[in-house]
Amino acid sequence: MRQLLLRLGAVLAVLVLAASCGSGGPSSTLDEVKSTGVLRVGTEGTYSPFTFHDPATNELTGYDVEVIRAVGAKIGAQDVQFVEAPFDAIFASLMSDRFDVVANQVTKNPEREAAYALSDPYTFSDGVIITRADDTSITKLSDLKGRTTAQSSTSNWAGVAKDAGAKVEAVEGFAQAVTLVKQGRVDATVNDSLAALEYFATTKDAGVKVAGKTGDTSEQVFALRPEETALRDAINGALAQLQADGTLARISNTYFGQDVSKGTADPSTGSGSTAAAPQSTWDLIRASAGPMLLATVKATIPLTAISFALGLVIALGIALMRLSKVPVVSQIARVYISVIRGTPLLVQLYLIFFGLPQLGLTFSSFTAAVIAFSLNVGGYAAEIIRSAILSVPKGQTEAAMTLGMGYATALRRVILPQAARTAVPPLSNTLISLVKDTSLASVVLVTELLRVAQVAAAPTFQFFALYGVAAVYYWVVCLVLSFAQTRVETRLDRYVAR
Repeated sequence: MRQLLLRLGAVLAVLVLAASCGSGGPSSTLDEVKSTGVLRVGTEGTYSPFTFHDPATNELTGYDVEVIRAVGAKIGAQDVQFVEAPFDAIFASLMSDRFDVVANQVTKNPEREAAYALSDPYTFSDGVIITRADDTSITKLSDLKGRTTAQSSTSNWAGVAKDAGAKVEAVEGFAQAVTLVKQGRVDATVNDSLAALEYFATTKDAGVKVAGKTGDTSEQVFALRPEETALRDAINGALAQLQADGTLARISNTYFGQDVSKGTADPSTGSGSTAAAPQSTWDLIRASAGPMLLATVKATIPLTAISFALGLVIALGIALMRLSKVPVVSQIARVYISVIRGTPLLVQLYLIFFGLPQLGLTFSSFTAAVIAFSLNVGGYAAEIIRSAILSVPKGQTEAAMTLGMGYATALRRVILPQAARTAVPPLSNTLISLVKDTSLASVVLVTELLRVAQVAAAPTFQFFALYGVAAVYYWVVCLVLSFAQTRVETRLDRYVAR
């Protein structure tokens, strides 16, 4: 009998293996792209002219966007889906399988060649040093020694500045870097000559200048996960075809007035033919106010509401565990609270969104943000609820028990209603803080209010106006919550003896 069972098990195992091998499912990302017709692309969306949102239409566009769309068409991807992420998080998102390829002017270097599968170069440019117009102390790369520059911390240019002896301040992109230079908060920024060319063509800014070149020519490539060699080879074949039929040259001339897809780009020529007439500040605010409001309603408010509701459930459970007379239970609650309050919320977001996929747990952007915010609220609100419960006189509990109520009934009908009155003000503060903390969700690819403001500000450089509008939206939401807090407190005070 035992041998028969073993033989049956072996036969079933062979059948399962044969079924899995013969299922015809995609065996690689390239096969999946060809099967579904979808290529997932990670890009920044705030790096004009390579990847940005058109101020007039809010559509994602740019040199890199058009090139990867043309590549996608060549390899059989009828639908190129873009996932926008800050550059500092873009490689972590790639390795977490949030998308298949990065199209964001990734500069080829030995470190990236060792860590990723890189395509053939599709853009060539020089590195330039940008300083304030009245600064004559920096004219070459060696002059950056001991100075401060602003760079995306994971960009190739950050490494160039560090190697020159500069102190690097991390920013999200080129637009913020130039702004810090103009404000005198940093001495310079090192970046791509094409980005500088587009900036000057678009803004006519006389407050900054190209002070010198870094002396090297950079090659920009698409980046893929290291195992995706088949997809990389297909992309290389597509790039060769686009180079041969003149498509890359056409796209280059559209955005730069010259062909930057081969050789060395010359930052002194070309006009950036896509530079449109700049919108007035008020026109820009009117155009951006709607998308910001939509992001507030569709992302910021739901993220806050769901996270706070789940966080309160977690907090109540942790508070009751903390009050437990069982040492192990109480200690588990103490450790949870200690971990949550002792680590930054941003780190918690990164761990859940980028770390857990390495353990086989992958969540969508919104779900990951909800989990992180809920756990964070639970850690802080647990102590609020615990202290509110302890503020209820012990006589109330004893009276409830005398009336024959069990612990759960006494908690629900006597203790918690009285504790709520004490807990409402600090819990309201936690809720209001959560509204503002949702601005961190953009680092895990959630398009919330602040992210929309960043997208609108990046190609226009109207930071004060657009971030000011975002601040007003946050303020209005918090005002509404403050009004609701007052109403709740008044209602809970109705039966309190004076």
